[in-house]
Amino acid sequence: MRIVTGSATLTVPPRMDPVLEEDSGEDDGSPRPPPSPRRLFNVNNSNNNEEKKEKREKKKKEEKEQENEKEKEKEKEKEEKEKEKEKEKEKEKEKEKEKEKQKEKDKDKKEGPKEVFVINPDSNLYYQWLLLITLPVMYNWTMIIARACFEELQHNYLLTWFILDYLCDLLYVADMVFRTRTGYLEQGLLVKDKKLLLKHYTDSFQFRLDVVSMIPTDVLYFALGLDYPEIRINKLLRLNRMFEFFDRSQTMTNYPNIFRICTLVMYIIIIIHWNACIYFSFSKSIGFGSDPWVYPSLDEPEFGDLSRKYSFSLYWSTLTLTTIGETPSPELDSEFFFHVFDFLVGVLIFATIVGNIATMISNMNAAQAQFQARIDNIKQYMHVRHVSKDLEKRVIKWFDYLWTNKKAQDEREVLRYLPDKLRAEIGMNVHLDTLKKVRIFADCEAGLLIQLVLFLRPQVFSPGDYICRKGDIGREMYIIKEGKLAVVADDGVTQFCVLGDGSYFGEISILNIKGSKAGNRRTANIRSIGYSDLFCLTKDDLMEALTEYPEAKTMLEDKGRQILMKDGLIDLDPANLKPDQKDLEERVNRIYSTMMLMQTKLKKLLENYDKTEKDLKQRIAQIERYAGEEVEEDEEEEQEGQKEEEAAPEQEKEEETKDEQKDGEEKPEEEEKPEEEKKPGEE
Repeated sequence: MRIVTGSATLTVPPRMDPVLEEDSGEDDGSPRPPPSPRRLFNVNNSNNNEEKKEKREKKKKEEKEQENEKEKEKEKEKEEKEKEKEKEKEKEKEKEKEKEKQKEKDKDKKEGPKEVFVINPDSNLYYQWLLLITLPVMYNWTMIIARACFEELQHNYLLTWFILDYLCDLLYVADMVFRTRTGYLEQGLLVKDKKLLLKHYTDSFQFRLDVVSMIPTDVLYFALGLDYPEIRINKLLRLNRMFEFFDRSQTMTNYPNIFRICTLVMYIIIIIHWNACIYFSFSKSIGFGSDPWVYPSLDEPEFGDLSRKYSFSLYWSTLTLTTIGETPSPELDSEFFFHVFDFLVGVLIFATIVGNIATMISNMNAAQAQFQARIDNIKQYMHVRHVSKDLEKRVIKWFDYLWTNKKAQDEREVLRYLPDKLRAEIGMNVHLDTLKKVRIFADCEAGLLIQLVLFLRPQVFSPGDYICRKGDIGREMYIIKEGKLAVVADDGVTQFCVLGDGSYFGEISILNIKGSKAGNRRTANIRSIGYSDLFCLTKDDLMEALTEYPEAKTMLEDKGRQILMKDGLIDLDPANLKPDQKDLEERVNRIYSTMMLMQTKLKKLLENYDKTEKDLKQRIAQIERYAGEEVEEDEEEEQEGQKEEEAAPEQEKEEETKDEQKDGEEKPEEEEKPEEEKKPGEE
């Protein structure tokens, strides 16, 4: 249907009015009236308006959706920006953390590694802990077997046993913790890393024994009852700690032989204790009083007491293991086997006792026996050589003084097994104060003093002995440690002065100072009033030490020269100064050695020159051959040179033989010359 309005034409599809449709539903059979044109026009307009509205609404919805999408995009962008900001913040935080870590590392490097508390096995703390852990080990080794065999002992003191048992268990746990912090040496350094210490302990066999010893076997008390303390037998596996304590004590004590005897007796007592407990339980299994061999019947009042049970069993065990005394003979087969086993153990114990005690006594008297052997040898020598009785008495008294005052040991012999550094430290601790008392050594270097300390030799002089006499050649100097020395006249009676502790003499004679009027001679008589201990330093030892310290040598010579100038014992006239023979010999030897070195170097240079000359000739000959020229003359020269080289050693041998023959002919001629010289004198 077309509707023309002015210039526009509208086509409207046929559409029924809803009101009419409702009416048609009421009267189906009545005919429909035709719609009027106005009405149709209005309907079309309304439809168009609705469509417009719908389009507007769609546009609005689309716009809203677009706005929502834009807002969502904006929100997403904001969220992304926020996420990026958060990531940047996290990165900044990570960077700050890394900077802090680096700062901490730098601080740790500057401050050094933090020291962890580690127990040094050589410290006193470790030794004291060994003493503490030895007590529960000894308790378990003695009381578990006794409580298992003697039931009254277990029942009467049950509470105390439980307290002691669990106290020992706590000490065992503490010992395991203690082991995890005990250091060990690796490449000579003490390891202090926790992980390495823990790994070192857990990988050891002792860790497995410790774990087995800490298995809670006391739970079996609920199943078996309180009459079975032998379920704690796993606590005996800590025996290694007790042995370690005994070894440390033996090395630390000043009386090792006595300590060895005490530990041996303790081991024997523990074995006898175990054997006594096993004997009582064995008698219980057979029946008390069933035969004379077993423990008597408990019906008798004498043998029913706990103390009598243990004392009787201990007595029987001691008699059996030491094979001393008589015990009732066994009657049953099991008794025979038990008795034989005890006898075998007793024989081993007796052998160990005798052998160990014999070696200990011999070690205790080793020094005395060695010293007595020296005295016997000297006595025998003096008896064979018919030495006077007075001198023999003096020698014996000197030996007695050494032994009674504990000065018989040779320091060098005792300290020879130590390294040089430890030997020097011991020498400085013992002798450095006395060496510093000497004026000429007061300002010397520490290294020189250490070497001189090692060269000091102790000497003991008896009453009336002369340390030096006037006019003797001085080859050593002396420092008085203990005793009194008198400077006496030639008659040996008049005393000029007395030297005491810390005095010294003879230091000038060992320095070889040029211009000394006395030279190397002693200028006084020095005699010991009583027994005196001196330190001796020889001239050779001093010169050997001064070879490495030339500045100290010049300083010592200057000091000695000043002392001689004060005393007026030096001649400063250069005409009277004579060179020392030893210095001249040393200089001549040095010149001779340098000459020998020069000769050997010249020989090597000449040999190298000849070799290079021959090599050059050979190369030139090869070049000429390649060029096609004749090289006959050069080849002949080379052959002649080879022949000369081969003949040279033969000529040298011939010359050597001729020289030997000449020397042999000259010797008898020289021997004949004095005989010829004697003849005219005799005529």
